[in-house]
Amino acid sequence: MTSLDKILSNSSSPLSDKIPEISAQIRGLAGALADQLLEMLCQRNGFYSLESALHVFPTHSSQCEIGICDWNENSLWRNHYKNLANDCVFFAEDVFGGQFCIKDGRVYTFDPETGFLEYLADGIDSWAQVLINDYEVLTGYPLAHQWQIKNGQIPAGKRLLPKLPFILGGEFEIDNLYLADAVKGMISRANIANQIKDLPDGAKIKFNFDN
Repeated sequence: MTSLDKILSNSSSPLSDKIPEISAQIRGLAGALADQLLEMLCQRNGFYSLESALHVFPTHSSQCEIGICDWNENSLWRNHYKNLANDCVFFAEDVFGGQFCIKDGRVYTFDPETGFLEYLADGIDSWAQVLINDYEVLTGYPLAHQWQIKNGQIPAGKRLLPKLPFILGGEFEIDNLYLADAVKGMISRANIANQIKDLPDGAKIKFNFDN
C-alpha cells in the first residue's frame, strides 16, 4: 500500500462523479507531475480527509465543490497575490486554507498570509508520505478536530481562518478561529502577503487590512 493509498483509505467519497481530466493549462503548469496529479484524481476525484483538515480539489466543479481548474483561475483569487502565485497549480489545502501546490516539477506549501512557498516533496506520492509523517502540522488536524467537536462539521467550501492572523501573533487555538468562505479567505489574506513582500529589510510590520 502506497502512502496515497493510506490517505485514501481514510478519506471521503469522491467529490465529483465526472471522469477525471485536467485542462491543458493545468497540465502545462504541473509539468512532469501532471500525470501523477491526474492519477491521484483518477483514484479519488477530490476528497476530504482527516476530518476535513485536508481537502483535495476534484477535477470538475459542482454545486457544492469547486474544481481544480476553477480554483486556479486567476480571476478567482490568484490575481490578488500579484506575482506571488504565478506558475503554481494549487491542488489541495489544509484546514486554514494553506495551499499545497505544484511548481517547477515539485510540491510546495503556499502560505496565504505571506505568499511564501516551502518545498515539501518531489512527487505526489512523496507528498502523501510527508503528510502522513507530519499530518498534525501540515493539515491542522488537531484544531480541525477540536473546532468541529464544539461547532459541528466544516461545510464544503469553508475553511477555518484566524481572527488575528498567525503572522501577526494569532494563536493556534480554536478561540482564534472562525468559519469563512475559502475564496474570500484567500483574498482577505492576499493584502497581508503583498505588504510583507513590499517591506524593506528591517522594516517594522504595520499592516493595513483594508482591501
